[in-house]
Amino acid sequence: MGLFDKLKNTPVVSQPESAGGNKTQRIVFNTLPDTFEEFVALPEAKMATPFDTAAMTVLAFCFYPENKELSLRMLDFLKGPQPLSPMDKQFIRDRFMDKDYVPRSYFDGATPENNYLPSEPYTITVSSNPYSYQNEGYATLYIKSGGADSPRSIQLRKAKDGKWYLWEQLILADIRKPESMNPWA
Repeated sequence: MGLFDKLKNTPVVSQPESAGGNKTQRIVFNTLPDTFEEFVALPEAKMATPFDTAAMTVLAFCFYPENKELSLRMLDFLKGPQPLSPMDKQFIRDRFMDKDYVPRSYFDGATPENNYLPSEPYTITVSSNPYSYQNEGYATLYIKSGGADSPRSIQLRKAKDGKWYLWEQLILADIRKPESMNPWA
């Protein structure tokens, strides 16, 4: 049984788009990994671009509600030489209390109306702006949530090995509840 199937995804195609100095890249997962080994075998797991690492971060968080240890292992992989601290783990745990839908909201097609069920193929759209690369060796990118009015930021850091690692994320912030959880909907 798959992650979202519950869903099914493995990133295969990245389609860059440019618009007015901004860059948007759509990371498409045709199937979703079921294991850590499948996760690190994805093409985006090479972390050659900050866009790939940002999308992989969303995917790793999607595992948390069903398998915390697997999710944290994936996040440690994405963090590279600086694994999650106990404080990071506590922060993540706190953010997931009754809100397992937040990471799913970053997939295209996931909205409060459909209880954040992403459309297929599973796609995460990551964007940069003119200020994304102000600090050398760092990139601040943005991912749109179907439950928020503005994109959320994620910061990546380029290491000596040329890979872009997860540095800081603000993608677990609260969003609108799914309609199935909203008594006023």
